[in-house]
Amino acid sequence: MHVVGAARYFECDPALLTERQIGDFLLFLRNERKYASSSMAQTIVALRTFFRDHLKQSWDLWKTVRVRHVESLPLVLTREEVAAVLARPERHFFRVLFRLTYHCGMRLGEVIRLAPGDLDEAAGRIHIRFAKGGKPRYVPATPEMFDEIRRFYVRHNNPLWLFPGLGQGWKRLKITAEQAAFRSKTHVSDSAVQNAFKVCVQESGIGKPAHLHTLRHCYATHLLEEGVSIRLISQYMGHASLNPTIIYTHLTAVSEEQTREALARLYKQSRSK
Repeated sequence: MHVVGAARYFECDPALLTERQIGDFLLFLRNERKYASSSMAQTIVALRTFFRDHLKQSWDLWKTVRVRHVESLPLVLTREEVAAVLARPERHFFRVLFRLTYHCGMRLGEVIRLAPGDLDEAAGRIHIRFAKGGKPRYVPATPEMFDEIRRFYVRHNNPLWLFPGLGQGWKRLKITAEQAAFRSKTHVSDSAVQNAFKVCVQESGIGKPAHLHTLRHCYATHLLEEGVSIRLISQYMGHASLNPTIIYTHLTAVSEEQTREALARLYKQSRSK
């Protein structure tokens, strides 16, 4: 389709198109047709496959052409909106899971794979063993959060998982949900968690397309607003560098006001003599 589009643009056989013409065609798509980054990337791959791999055209164009990806800022809820969502779960199971996700800024795959042994209440931290990139880390948690987890965990006491799945057909066995959770060999599924969170978002009335991962964005942003250093937040979130964390500085509601207040103090001090 992309090769045909280039041929139609120049009204010639696509095999006869030159490197200059393909470069002009890409500029046309970007500047005139206003192609998005993803569409430009798809077009470049298609054209490169046809001309370089099929026709063996070793043009310098493929070495120089680049697509600038514009990353949109992640959705962040206000503290009041987070509270509204976290108040919605009817099941204590999801209420604790959602609250812990926000409290520690965890990814979905990290929180559902927590084991009872990952909780170090004495040290006030949680060991995230199944972290992205295979890099385990520790995150701090408050005594209040540990107390809530403890009161939740004693309901099922599963030796393997903090958030076990109930599985299918447990009702036919005429056992309680707590008994099914105790016997479970698997953790709760990501789809069950996502679906439950989606319902809570809808019922909260916040009117925003939030997902469970949104709580992770809220964690970083709200900690920044509280004055926690960006380096510590980056460490807690398991980022390999500060770059992924820096984006949250653009999302804090009070960052500019704090900057102005700091500048006012510095200005006043500079004029004190």
